[in-house]
Amino acid sequence: MSQQGSVTARVVFVTCPDEVVAKKLSRGLVEVRLAACVNVIHGLTSLYWWDGKVEQATEQMLVIKTEDKHVPELTDYVNKNHGYEVPCVISIKVDKGSTKYLDWIKASVKA
Repeated sequence: MSQQGSVTARVVFVTCPDEVVAKKLSRGLVEVRLAACVNVIHGLTSLYWWDGKVEQATEQMLVIKTEDKHVPELTDYVNKNHGYEVPCVISIKVDKGSTKYLDWIKASVKA
């Protein structure tokens, strides 16, 4: 396990309206090296407030592994390429994990 304080990895969650957008975003993020890996989880049911009422939608969830320093650029990339008026982009700091995997994330994104 990696030592706390030395970890710079982040997991970013992004919801997408369909598989086309999910694949476009995930491939783009990996190709421009803002993400080391993106998992696409299909068939989520999301309930949320929009325009004063509760909405329900079937969405795809992207689970994106990256470095802390790339979150602002990653967020901009999603905002420009997503399609939703207000895309969900939420980042969580990784405080521990497999040292080999965390090193791989760092080596796989742009410097």
